[in-house]
Amino acid sequence: MTSTTKVVLGILGAAAAGVVIGLLIAPEKGSEMRARIKKTTGGWVDQLGDLINSGREQYDDLKDKARNIKATTEQKVSRMNEDLG
Repeated sequence: MTSTTKVVLGILGAAAAGVVIGLLIAPEKGSEMRARIKKTTGGWVDQLGDLINSGREQYDDLKDKARNIKATTEQKVSRMNEDLG
């Protein structure tokens, strides 16, 4: 895990803890509070899922681009070797 990933996860964890503490301190009925926490965490889960899917798509795109660059480079090297040979 890179240091950037660690920092991002730390920030997300701290933000989540802050929100939960804020919700627990707020003067509401227990049932209302539980419903609010459930709704909030459900939204976070959806957002995290979207973020993960976006990351996977970007990773796959980069992998495809790298493969294309590798194939193009190998073709150019092969042509150069044929021209020199």
